[in-house]
Amino acid sequence: MASYAIGDIQGCYHAFQALLERIDFDEKNDQLWLVGDLVNRGSGSLEVLRWCYAHQDCLKVVLGNHDLHALVVAEGIVAAHKGDTLDALLAADDSKVLLHWLRHQHLMFHKDNYLMVHAGLLPQWSAEQALAYAAEVEQVLHGDDYLNFFRHMYGNQPDRWQDDLSGIDRLRVITNAATRLRICAADGQMEFKFKGELQDIPAGYLPWFDVPNRVTKDTQVIFGHWSALGLQQRDNIYALDTGCLWGGKLTAMNIETKAIVQVDSSPLDKPISLSEIKT
Repeated sequence: MASYAIGDIQGCYHAFQALLERIDFDEKNDQLWLVGDLVNRGSGSLEVLRWCYAHQDCLKVVLGNHDLHALVVAEGIVAAHKGDTLDALLAADDSKVLLHWLRHQHLMFHKDNYLMVHAGLLPQWSAEQALAYAAEVEQVLHGDDYLNFFRHMYGNQPDRWQDDLSGIDRLRVITNAATRLRICAADGQMEFKFKGELQDIPAGYLPWFDVPNRVTKDTQVIFGHWSALGLQQRDNIYALDTGCLWGGKLTAMNIETKAIVQVDSSPLDKPISLSEIKT
């Protein structure tokens, strides 16, 4: 029995299947941890979600920004972005079943001193606090008021955590940290425009995982979201988004051994031009 964490799939179904074959995945004995962004930009979002739904008993999934975007677009709350590849998913006969399943996934997942999140954690949060805050968002996502949350989910403010935040402001900060965070100031102020490489981070900001005195420094954090960061295995952080969508690799990490397995992107997944991205 083995457990594997896999970086952002983003609709790259053929690369995903090639990676499962490479790791000799056994659905009866093995488990997959998926770091979010299952869908969008690649051509196979529908196929990825169908596979995940059919194999849900051996999956642990956290939601990424593209997954939330797909859910909001499906509800007609926002229009699709240029470069989105959600049409087949939204038009499928089983779309409602698949998206209902997707909406009921975790925002964060914790097991055996591993915490999995799509993007990041604010530096002042302990693992226990982060999971409790994530559970607040999950309760809304899984409840009857999720459409109201979706209508107010987007926005960059507030851009930092305060214990007395309430209502949609509180939920938005938690969601932004979990699904959008790359860099922040030492006090946890989040910046959302930057998507580049480490050497190009603007003055006054750090990768969220390099903030001094980060409370979760002793927790092993698995995440994705930052394709320009590339593969990282250091200081209890494991960054697994290696840009499959953009012609890079799709990456799996054996959770027990930390061994890395990668496959090349597939032309069948039709990655779009990087210049078209809008999220």
